Amino acid sequence: KEAPQRPAEDDDRRPAPRRDMGLFNLGVHRSLRLYNVLAGLLCGVLAVLMLLTAADLPPYGSDTAPTVNEVARRYVEQGTQETGAVNTVAGMILDYRAFDTLGESFVLFTAMCAVTMLMNAPGRRRVRKLDYEVLDYYQDPIIRTVCKFVIPIILVFGVYILLNGHLSPGGGFSGGSILAAGLMLLAMVWGDGAASAVLRPRRLQTVVLCSLGFYCLAKSYSFYTGANHLHSIISPGTPGRILSAGLILPLNVAVGFVVCCTMYSFYMYFQRGEL
Repeated sequence: KEAPQRPAEDDDRRPAPRRDMGLFNLGVHRSLRLYNVLAGLLCGVLAVLMLLTAADLPPYGSDTAPTVNEVARRYVEQGTQETGAVNTVAGMILDYRAFDTLGESFVLFTAMCAVTMLMNAPGRRRVRKLDYEVLDYYQDPIIRTVCKFVIPIILVFGVYILLNGHLSPGGGFSGGSILAAGLMLLAMVWGDGAASAVLRPRRLQTVVLCSLGFYCLAKSYSFYTGANHLHSIISPGTPGRILSAGLILPLNVAVGFVVCCTMYSFYMYFQRGEL
């Protein structure tokens, strides 16, 4: 059947396409100009407010400064007695402000999960073609021999930093970074296959998940007993000894595992050239 023909009057009533496009482009241009003007005004107002706030702050070192309060004095004077940690920084971030550190650890865990999902997405995984020859460090006898002695020293030093974070400078973040550096060196010299056979992605994710779960449960118990003035079975111990500082030592180990596994996972994904 033939389509019914529209009367000529309907054709005359329709505006020209070029005229519609011109009006549309003009409207978009005006909207963008208005957006830029409003964004500039908003940035100017925020800049003025921040400058006024900074000008109203008390001078550095003044008695009225917000940083001069009883909190810092409490950390310095009673930190060792209350937490059992000789390292005041470790006592602060893993006892007084342990939930802040838990949030930072969850940020690393979220980043690790996001990269894992993006790298393993079906249909989008491809291997990057390298335009240069990849060096095989294992074939170099000097590098291979030196790494046999250096990698164990790096790992032992990382464990030392991890376990002595409550006694000396160090802790979970620095110790986990050193451990990850040793594992990366192992993967560079002996290859990704040998490293992945020991440290599989699912095994790394399990270690991170267990570490975060232990951290959350341990600090929840400590927070509940302290907030309700209940007796805690976790004692701060004798300051200066390796088995002291209550939960700070195991929490340092948990944070170190999270940092180590996250850094090593990032390296392995990008080292394989998978996009």
